[in-house]
Amino acid sequence: MSEQTQPEDIGDLVARAAVDRRLAAIVKPAIEAAGFELVRLRLMAGKTRTLQIMADRPEGGIEIDELGEITTLVGAVLDVEDPLEDAYVLEISSPGIDRPLTRLKDFDTWSGYEARLETNELIDGRRRFKGTLQGVEDNEVLIEIEDHGEPLIIGLQFEWLSDAKLILTDELIEETLRARKSAGVINESDFDTIETDSASEEE
Repeated sequence: MSEQTQPEDIGDLVARAAVDRRLAAIVKPAIEAAGFELVRLRLMAGKTRTLQIMADRPEGGIEIDELGEITTLVGAVLDVEDPLEDAYVLEISSPGIDRPLTRLKDFDTWSGYEARLETNELIDGRRRFKGTLQGVEDNEVLIEIEDHGEPLIIGLQFEWLSDAKLILTDELIEETLRARKSAGVINESDFDTIETDSASEEE
């Protein structure tokens, strides 16, 4: 994985909807102050809404007790800011091995690995692209795809993307396990989740 990073904004694929961006602006400083990174935030509709937050260490390999720490921090911030009127469940999770790619720097970090990308609009008659990431050039995500049986590297503007995720491969699993071992992370599940009790927000 390359170490190059790129500028990023709190919008884009981290938090897409207006309410998600507003909530991300509230919780991101607390998450970063504790030494972690906000990977993705979604407020999911339902009988009781769920605020889903993915977080990670900057170097990857977050531990379950750290997810608990983030749950406490985020819960405290939300209690003070009181941004949601209705009851909701707070769910904090790790990104998992086949993680979503939500920030421009992610496409550099995971250069050389397979991914699936989707765009908001049709690009040359298609919205879905599967191939090997080739890093970032300016604001373009480079990916090598097959075109009539031949390899072809194309560039997609980051702002065109609606979704992006790594593909689970043996190579990706081996690299993730190696990185977690190097970071001293042991027995972490692929996708750890901690849920708090429903939080009723008062007017």
